[in-house]
Amino acid sequence: MYRKILFDLDGTLTDPKEGICRSVQYALHAFGIEEPDIDRLTPFIGPPLKDSFMEFYHMTPEQAEKAVEKYRERFSVTGLYENQVYPGIPQMHERLKHLGYRMAIASSKPTVFVERILTHFSLDPYFDVVVGSELNGKRVNKDEVIRDAVEQLCEGEAVSYRQVIMVGDRKFDVAGAAAFGMACIGVAYGYAQEGELQKEGAAYVAEDVPALETLLVSLYGGEACEK
Repeated sequence: MYRKILFDLDGTLTDPKEGICRSVQYALHAFGIEEPDIDRLTPFIGPPLKDSFMEFYHMTPEQAEKAVEKYRERFSVTGLYENQVYPGIPQMHERLKHLGYRMAIASSKPTVFVERILTHFSLDPYFDVVVGSELNGKRVNKDEVIRDAVEQLCEGEAVSYRQVIMVGDRKFDVAGAAAFGMACIGVAYGYAQEGELQKEGAAYVAEDVPALETLLVSLYGGEACEK
């Protein structure tokens, strides 16, 4: 039973495909690489960008850093708004907040972009804590993000990972939670490959937002506010 929830952002609360993939296209173009099919770029959704440029386009660390800079040129102005909240997400958070959960964002996306996206889509009131990566390249690994998010969410009380559950759409969310002995709910409507979440050891897999809401309500371990 849980009292606190960490949510990933991309592929979990919002569908960022167009903004991320078109910004990756923009960065690749700067290196003379043309990729007209944005569907081929969906693996960039989730993991740290620098790692993805090195893995998928065999860039050196220095090239990958420059690619991230080019990506942010477009993403910071246009790409972050090429985004959609999954249907049912605001209503789910309204119910979870009323139930008594304390909630945080734990994203590999830079905090400054996360905050702007949450504000733009009026999701910010639901979260007590927002933790992302830093623009200077610090805190990009999911376990680092999760650790800091839990510590901030538990400020003023003993840190207990057993009372916190992670919700995310990729194996990085599951593995990051597992590093602290935390359970993770994988969401199948995001960008995981088939079987990815189960293989990584997700405690639960929710097929859609209504299923996720039902599961989180059933797992609440505090005193309910609802009658």
